[in-house]
Amino acid sequence: MSSTATAKKQQVSSGPVLDWAAGHGPVTGALSATTGAFAIATTGAATAMPPGWVLAAGAAGALGHTVAGLRIRNAGRTLATRAASWLVGAGWTTWAMTTGPLTWAALGSLATIGVGIGAAARASALYEEAREEEALAAEQRAVALELSAERRAIAEAWVERIQRICSITVRVLAVEMWPTGTGYSLDLEPQGGITWDRIAGYSVTLSADARLPHGCTATASPGIHQGRTILDVTTVNVLKEDCPYPEDYGRLSVLTGLPWGVRTNGETVSAYLREQCALVVGPTGSGKTNMLHGILASFARADDLLTFVIDLNAGSAGLPWVLPALKGELQTADGKPVRPGVDWLAGTYEEALLMLDAVLDIGLHRKKAYQDLLSRANTDLLPISAKIPQIMLVVDEGAEILVSTDRQMKELAKKILEVIRMLRAMGIRTVLTALGATGSVLGNLMIRREGKVRVALTGGETEGMDLGKMFPGRRGLRVEQAPYKGAGFMGTPESPAALFKAWRILPNQIRDITVATSDRHPRLDDVSARAAGPAYARRWDADRTAWMLDLALTDDAAEENPAGSGGLNLSALRGPDGGQGSPEDEMLRRFRAEIDAQFGTTPDPQTTDQGDRPDQPAGLNLSALRGEQDSPAQQAALAALLAAGPAGTGASAIARALADAYGTTRQTVVGWLKTWMQDGTCVRVGEGTKARYVHRSHASGD
Repeated sequence: MSSTATAKKQQVSSGPVLDWAAGHGPVTGALSATTGAFAIATTGAATAMPPGWVLAAGAAGALGHTVAGLRIRNAGRTLATRAASWLVGAGWTTWAMTTGPLTWAALGSLATIGVGIGAAARASALYEEAREEEALAAEQRAVALELSAERRAIAEAWVERIQRICSITVRVLAVEMWPTGTGYSLDLEPQGGITWDRIAGYSVTLSADARLPHGCTATASPGIHQGRTILDVTTVNVLKEDCPYPEDYGRLSVLTGLPWGVRTNGETVSAYLREQCALVVGPTGSGKTNMLHGILASFARADDLLTFVIDLNAGSAGLPWVLPALKGELQTADGKPVRPGVDWLAGTYEEALLMLDAVLDIGLHRKKAYQDLLSRANTDLLPISAKIPQIMLVVDEGAEILVSTDRQMKELAKKILEVIRMLRAMGIRTVLTALGATGSVLGNLMIRREGKVRVALTGGETEGMDLGKMFPGRRGLRVEQAPYKGAGFMGTPESPAALFKAWRILPNQIRDITVATSDRHPRLDDVSARAAGPAYARRWDADRTAWMLDLALTDDAAEENPAGSGGLNLSALRGPDGGQGSPEDEMLRRFRAEIDAQFGTTPDPQTTDQGDRPDQPAGLNLSALRGEQDSPAQQAALAALLAAGPAGTGASAIARALADAYGTTRQTVVGWLKTWMQDGTCVRVGEGTKARYVHRSHASGD
């Protein structure tokens, strides 16, 4: 060990460490005063110091401490104690200098003075502490008195208001001011056996009488027992402004609740979906799509949940959660590829059918394969965890599917209802959306019975928003209370329906959440994966996800495709053997036959070399298809439309038929079809997924 280290060790262990910067207490102060007086008296006696100097110093010390004490508002007894200590010390020192400080009389009197100074200092310190505590208590009592007066005024006003409007006598047991400063709650006890719903029926009238701002309400809800009522009064309109999605992307669990928004009092409202399904309704422009993204965000953050999404509107609800990961645009902090935020996305009828069949197979197989686990856990509900995740099936506009009369939609509706009816115990639940809270949507008993988590985004729209059907038994809810985008009503079995605001989630946040939760998504358990089979295992195969990537292409990509620069080339659309192996091939075969039959002998006015070569046989004549369609890809698309006959065809079929030759996307074809509909070249038959386009020659019966 070095000498320096040894010295440090000896220094540390040499004795107690004194804090010379610390202030004096009663004991150390008295000791300091007496030893100082003794030292001065001894020195003064030895050097024949004039005694008057000591008296002058003592008087100055007494005066200085008195002035300092007055500035900090010390008590009178504290000022007197400190002044007396200086004067008594100075007097003893003067006496000792003249008579000798080393006599027993001088030493004994000095000890007595020290004890007296210490006792007086301790007493004054305790008195000062008591004064400070009393001052703080008095200040708190003043604040409480002022707050109590405000609360008493609020209570008296509402007692009178409820008596006058509702003819109900109530007693206010408590008034709680919300920490957010946006309102308060009253704990009421109605007299005469009146229940909370009687007061809730007067919500609108009470709000108007209280002169509450627009977007603020007085809402009654059940209290701690049937004889109590909680009246929530909002005084600040928090629904008008956007409420950004929280930047905390921490872990969630389906067992502990999934946050979907905030109440008007600032409290987070959560959905508990282990056994419940959810129904979200909202007309166009109400913020329903944003709300759906917020729901998917809560699912992505859960570590015991997998999300399956069905959106027959080109998969738009799930694409922001899937495309960036599929394209490889995202990476985790350690450089690993990012998993999609949604575990399975279906944007077509065929893919949706595969998904629903797989979900039913998973649920039915879980019932058999996990019997031992259920027995060991002594429960009839499958224990959900990261090893056995819950499956949340989200169906955008799913309620409309359930009431559709279309044959294909009826098949999907049948399977969706089977999922809702049969698979609750096995951890498979659904979230359905709809455009309105109408009788047709809510007429299904299965939706009403299982979908107890309900959200109604109103956006001020009154048509098709029957809140009485959406939240039966909840009185006083009106669409006019939430006229803003993203605002509406949410009710769960744990929280009665009331106003709330959905979080505003931006596209960059969706990407951030996808990255932050990539390693959090559980894997489908082996039992379920085997039951789902190849339909689930190959869900991200190139041929199954091609429609997603095609939608991401632009028109410029089609125009830059060199395959589209050589004119109409039907041979490029044939198979190597000229056969027809798909519906598109059959459509093209009929197209070629019809074009050859009708226009094969008519000269093409745009052909420049036909007249110079009389021996050249009359070839394919597409003059009847020209006009404004100068692009070879457009000519081919219009030819395919004509070849489809009276049955017509869709944009997807045309795009697939021309993709190899021209790189044409569905989005581009949709634009052409809209233009042709406007100029009368074709007509549209049917709506939604059943929409077909028919050339005018077939539509008119020619």
